[in-house]
Amino acid sequence: MTISPLMPVYARCEVAPVRGEGCYLFDAAGQRWLDFASGIAVNLLGHGHPHLTAAIQRQAATLIHVSNLYGSPQQTAVAERLVALTFADTMFFTNSGAEALECAIKTARRYQYAVGHPEKFRILTFSSAFHGRTLATIAATDQEKLRSGFEPLPDWFRVLPFDDLAAAEAAVDESVGAILVEPVQGEGGIRPASPGFLKGLRSLADRHDLMLIFDEVQCGVARTGTLFAHEQYGVVPDIMAIAKGIGGGFPVGACLATEKAAQGMVVGTHGSTYGGNPLAMAACGAVLDIVADPAFLAEVQRKGERLRAALEQMIPNHPIFDHVRGLGLMLGLKLRADSRAFVNHARGHGILTVAAGDNVVRLLPPLVIGEPEIREAVEKLSAAAAAFHLPEAA
Repeated sequence: MTISPLMPVYARCEVAPVRGEGCYLFDAAGQRWLDFASGIAVNLLGHGHPHLTAAIQRQAATLIHVSNLYGSPQQTAVAERLVALTFADTMFFTNSGAEALECAIKTARRYQYAVGHPEKFRILTFSSAFHGRTLATIAATDQEKLRSGFEPLPDWFRVLPFDDLAAAEAAVDESVGAILVEPVQGEGGIRPASPGFLKGLRSLADRHDLMLIFDEVQCGVARTGTLFAHEQYGVVPDIMAIAKGIGGGFPVGACLATEKAAQGMVVGTHGSTYGGNPLAMAACGAVLDIVADPAFLAEVQRKGERLRAALEQMIPNHPIFDHVRGLGLMLGLKLRADSRAFVNHARGHGILTVAAGDNVVRLLPPLVIGEPEIREAVEKLSAAAAAFHLPEAA
């Protein structure tokens, strides 16, 4: 038996990009794909954006890494901007979304310890969620494909039906100290929570002094048309995990928290060698320069509405499509067939998308798309659907 130099944990497709330009990816032979995957909601400024590229280049020539043993003017500058833009009073920078969730979980656990309730260690989570691939974050989901072969897992989580407030209310007991939820599920199938659900969770957390944690790793950073998705619900969390788009392609994440939530996070309770290094902070700053502009956010909303309208006009022409759902430029096409098969098929028509649960195709384009890319995407999806053979009914 011969194993590949890369551990074979991915079923990689035939696309092998070597260059990106705007909303397109190219392989070594020059073949081009319209990128409506964006590195799974990461490349929100597309590829080769001049402002982001220049910021990273300048910082790389100045200072890349020093560790968190020293002061970091770069971290302070980005943290001050995010505090001004959000509910948060403080934050911890990480290298990924999973690390941001680990920090969020630790912050919530440490809060209950600090206020004298260490017995409130359990966290309520919801079905079909995706919070990462660490042992803690796979324990937070009910997805067998993530958990298989790694059990027994930490017994810290109680998984409940998504968007079911009554189930959450019934699950609170003396062992529960926090609630973790994605305002818009990504991997679970582009499923926005209902306003009543999120508002009910906030009320539940307030009544029982629970930490409400929002996972905005995928739906955050302008993706839904507001800087963070929860703004559209009028609900404020105690703790929030972000990543993906905040670096525009550079690996970086953060755990944001209120002063109350973070009171237990004192010297020695958490750390990271690379987290928040100067290069990552240069990327975050450049992204915020662009996406935090209200005019940019309004354009994301307008483009999302335009893309949704074009998709809804296309859907009746193809029996494979059922409906479109989502917020802003985080849209999902619900299929009447296997979404992974269609994603594979659509690559042959020059468009990259991402499969999700519930037979949904995720459409996560760069936020800088224009009308030509919207038209091209719908044309390519329509051509792919016309050539896709639905399985015959039994």
